Amino acid sequence: MILDGRVTVDGRKAIDPARRVTPERIAIAIDGVRPARATGAVTIVLHKPRGYLTTRADPHGRKTIYDLLADVPERVIPVGRLDLATSGLLILTNDTPFANWLTDPATALPRVYLVTVEGRVAAATIAQLERGVVVDGEHLAAASAAVRKASGQESHLTITLTEGRNREIRRLLDAVDHPVTRLRRVQFGGLSLGDLEPGTWRYLSAAELTAAFPGYQSLDSHATSRRRLLAQGEPRKRVPRPK
Repeated sequence: MILDGRVTVDGRKAIDPARRVTPERIAIAIDGVRPARATGAVTIVLHKPRGYLTTRADPHGRKTIYDLLADVPERVIPVGRLDLATSGLLILTNDTPFANWLTDPATALPRVYLVTVEGRVAAATIAQLERGVVVDGEHLAAASAAVRKASGQESHLTITLTEGRNREIRRLLDAVDHPVTRLRRVQFGGLSLGDLEPGTWRYLSAAELTAAFPGYQSLDSHATSRRRLLAQGEPRKRVPRPK
C-alpha cells in the first residue's frame, strides 16, 4: 500500500516502508481514511502457556499468543518475548513509549523466573551465575539466583534478570552444565503473575501500572472506567494447554 501511494502520515504521503513511527503520536490514513482505533492506551497481562510463540503469525502454522487474544479488541504488542517452551507473565500494550521504557536496558526492571534444571546446583554454581559467564563473546549474569530445592536429578531455582536478552537464562545455565527443563516468568518489575491461569489475560488499570512501575510517569491515559472495571473482574477466556 505504501509503494502504491495509498498511505499518508500526518497528511504527507509515506514513501519509505521501513520508516519507524510512534502510532500514538501520528495520524495515519489509508486512501484518505484514518483507521479506527481504541481511545487511550491499553495494557494487558497474559499468562502465556508453553507451546505458544510470541509472534502474530507463524508460517508453519504453530500456535501463537494471538490465538489466546482473539477477544482483545485493541491491537496490542508484546513487551519483550517468551520463547516457545517458556511460560508465564507477558505484558502486551498499544502504548509504544511505555513498551520502550519497560524494555530499555537503562530501566533495569527485574524479571523473576522459576527455573527447573538438570542436576544438583551447588552454592559455587549460584555464585558463578551471579558473577556471570561469557557465552559467544557476550557476558551473561543473573542479578540474583537462589536454590529453592534440589535433588540428585534436578534443582528448582529462582533467578532474577534486569535485561531481556535473547534466551539468557537457558544460555546461562547451559554454560554451567545445568540445562533448563522448565522455565516460567512470575514477575516483571512490580507486577506479579499471581493466580492468573495459563491461557488467560486481563486488563491492567492505571492504578495497578503506577504501583508496579512507579518510575514511569505517563500512565494517565490508561485510566478509563471501563478498563478499570474489567481489570477488577474475572480473567478472560481460558484456552486449553497444548499437549
